[in-house]
Amino acid sequence: MVDILHRIGIQSSPDEVYAALTSADRLAGWWTTDTQGVGKDAGGVLKFRFGNAGGFDMKVLELNPDNRVLWEVVDGPEEWIATHVDWQLSQADGYTIVLFKHEGWKEPVEFMHHCSTRWATFLMSMKSLLETGEGAPYPHEVEVSNWT
Repeated sequence: MVDILHRIGIQSSPDEVYAALTSADRLAGWWTTDTQGVGKDAGGVLKFRFGNAGGFDMKVLELNPDNRVLWEVVDGPEEWIATHVDWQLSQADGYTIVLFKHEGWKEPVEFMHHCSTRWATFLMSMKSLLETGEGAPYPHEVEVSNWT
């Protein structure tokens, strides 16, 4: 198994970062404008759609306010099914540090490379949303490449 790993520092409180990971409205502000579901309760499902490219359904497995959010992919591309998206939060020097992990990929296929870059751009979108009030969610994100 292989994982996508990223680290980002956000000049925002852990509470605000946690809200950006658990509120459908806040998720829509940095990941995709077509976000629905319940992210504030373990067992809830969040649905993320990206136009004709499809989307992902994430089941909320664990919530530890201001510390950790853990999702399991229950619907989406075959490579994503049963993988986990893990957000660990801590504080250091005025920043909330986000350790991001998309874990459980079976192998490092080309789609994984694409997704790693996309995750990085969306993490920067979350940083921008929380620091400036304006994110760049799909369909307004930085274009990396199309994936078909």
